[in-house]
Order: sequence, then structure tokens, then C-alpha cells
Amino acid sequence: MSSQAESRTVYAAGLVQGVVLVTFPAASTIFTSSSQYGLSSTQYGAMFLPQAIVAVATALSQGGLAERFGAKQVYLTGLAANLAAMLLLIVSRFTQAERPLAYGLLLAATACLGAGFGLTVPSLNTFAAAFHPDAVDRSVLVLNSLLGLGTALAPVFVAAFVGLGVWVALPVLAAAAVLVLAGMSMRLPLRVAADHQGGQRPPIPRQFWVFACFAVLYGFCETMNGNWSQLDLTSLGVSATLASLALTVFWAMVTAGRVLFAAVARWFPSRLAYHVLPFVLAGAFVLISLLPRGSAGLGIVAFALAGFGCSALLPLTISFGQEKLVSMAAVISGLLIACYQLGYGMAAFGVGPLRDAGLSLPGLFGASAVVAVVLGGLSFGVAHGRPSPRSLHPRPGPAQARLLSSAAAGPARPAGTARTAGRYTGSRRPPTSPAR
Repeated sequence: MSSQAESRTVYAAGLVQGVVLVTFPAASTIFTSSSQYGLSSTQYGAMFLPQAIVAVATALSQGGLAERFGAKQVYLTGLAANLAAMLLLIVSRFTQAERPLAYGLLLAATACLGAGFGLTVPSLNTFAAAFHPDAVDRSVLVLNSLLGLGTALAPVFVAAFVGLGVWVALPVLAAAAVLVLAGMSMRLPLRVAADHQGGQRPPIPRQFWVFACFAVLYGFCETMNGNWSQLDLTSLGVSATLASLALTVFWAMVTAGRVLFAAVARWFPSRLAYHVLPFVLAGAFVLISLLPRGSAGLGIVAFALAGFGCSALLPLTISFGQEKLVSMAAVISGLLIACYQLGYGMAAFGVGPLRDAGLSLPGLFGASAVVAVVLGGLSFGVAHGRPSPRSLHPRPGPAQARLLSSAAAGPARPAGTARTAGRYTGSRRPPTSPAR
């Protein structure tokens, strides 16, 4: 079994990764303020394009990199990328007078953030599974719940630091936390076994593309809330502090919903939740589009409902994929997370030009309800006629499970055996509970 220090470090890394991940969206009002960075809606949205592109690339290559260099090295590289993102954001604060330079630094920072997410989150899921082979679901749930807690805390920190006039304290705090984690992690073995399979991978079945479309549309819906909620509420006259609270509540409900559906799966089938939640999300979008000016309380309720509607969808998509697309179960998680990131990029970047073209954020949230309804229709293509997954979380296949158990027992490595890192199918949001 792993040492307590290893387990605690992995869980702490999940919490810190959540804070780092949402630092940029949480500071949206800073980036668009004329007295700060003065970004237009198009510039703000484009700021996340490098993050989406790099996150897709690293999520797809993480498994291969881990096999070649080891899971620990990939994880540490991800931490370094997260640290670089926070340092670039801090430096940009002192170049605001030179706005082109400041914006270039922000683009570089989000690119580093994408690399940090794509390398660190799958590695953390790998460690959580490998270190607790007899309780994979529970350990992954704890990890991703902490990651979700971090995403909920970032807007709170931003609101507090903005009130004190030192918003840049958040990336400083996050950078310090990443440095401490890196120092702790380098002293730990963080070893995992590997399910290394040679030969060519089987072709992608046609049914995969239904799952892929679902993940893309889900990524769009989640990002509409995660990246544009604060700007929507402030455009309606809600204070920046209460808008930050709405974003906090959104991420908190995403996390709480995942925990809830994992707990009640015996009485409320996961497949039923999968069909219902997209329509809950559609209703939340409609409510958001109809918010009257200054309605802070109703806005918080609307985004809480949106968070609940998002909660279990991505994790369940990965769980259904692992059980339904058996021929590609080892890579389905990484592929679907890459598709999710494509949807993230569409919402993060695409909304800005539409807003600058004259469309209002309430109107765009209303149009997103249509996307959520389509998501509900696709849910029947993904899960119709299927039993509920036995788990809301990604799990190793039989061969991986045997290797993880062997690793936990601490067997010696035979001489001459190739050293490869375990490839676990987990990601930023637990399969029925992924992270964020």
C-alpha cells in the first residue's frame, strides 16, 4: 500500500489544482475592467483558446508520456506548468499599462494552465487508483471532490482579495501552494504499475462518436456557466462580490451533485440521472436568460441549479463509455476529456465575438438551453437500454486491477523489465464524478 504521505500529497494536489484551474475565470471581472486589463469580450474569450488547445494535446498524449518517462515525472511536469501559469499571471499584473504585452503574457499563462491540467489531473487519478486498489471508487471520489472544492474556493478568494485591493494575491497563494506540493512530491516515490499493451490499437467504433458529441456539448454547457456567469450577472447590475458567490455556488453544486448521485445510485439509477440532468440544465439556462436586473439571489439559485444539472454528466459519460466501448476502454477517458476540452474552447472563445457583435449574454444563455436539450436527446443514444454503470468513477480494467494490486503489495521488479507508468483512465472530473 502507499504511504500516508503519498496519499495526502495526491489529495492536496487535487485541491490546489482546482484552485489553479478556476483562477482565470474567477478573475473575469478583473480582466474586462477598463481600470485593469480592459479586455473586450472577444479578447477575454480568446484568452482561453491556448488553454483548450494545449489541454487537448496533453490529455491525448499523457498516457504515452507516462509510459515513456514515468507517471511521477509527468505529474511533476504538470505542476511546473501550473506554476508557470501563475507566475505569468502575476507578472502580467505589473504590465497592465502595456496592454498588448500584458495580453500576450495572459495567453502564455493559459497555455501553461492547459498543459498543467492535461498532465496533472490524469496523473492524480492514476495515483489515487494505484495507491488504493481495494477502494478505487472511494479514493477517486475523494480526490475529485477535493478538486471540486478547489474550483469552488477560487471565486471566494478572488472576491476577498478584490475587496482588499490585492486580487493578485490569489495567483501568489496558488503559486506558493504548487511550490510546496512540488517539494513534497519530489521526495516521494509515487510509483505505479502499468498495463502496457503492445501492438496497434483497435479502430475506433462508430458508436464512439455519439459519446464524443455528448462530451463536446457538455463541455460547451459547463463552460457557459464557469466562464461567463460573473460577466452575465455584473451586466445585470449585480455586484462583483455576489457574482463571484454565484460562481462559487455553481462549482460547489457540481461537486455536491456528483457525491449525491454516487451515494444514492442504489435507489436512484445512474442511467435515469443521466437522462434527467440535461433537462435540469436546460431549465437553468432558461432561468438565467430571464433574470431581471439586480436579482442577485435568483441568479445564485439559477447557477446553483445549473451546477446540479452539470454534476454527474461527464463522469457518467466516461463510465458508460468504459462499459459499452470495451475495445477502447483503456483510452476512452482521455479521448472524451479531449472532446470535453473542445467544447470548453467553443464556449470560452466563441461567446466573445458573438457578444461584441451585439448579442447579449442572457440571450446566449437562452440559446444554450437548446444545446442542453440536444444533450438530453444524445443521452438516450449513449445510455438507452443499458444498465447503470457499477461505478460513477473511472476504473482500471481487469489487467490493470491485477497490476495495481501487485504494485500495492510491493513486489520487486524483475531485472530487465521495462519501466513504464500506469495508464489510468481517469481525468479533471470523475467519471461520474470528474473533476472539474
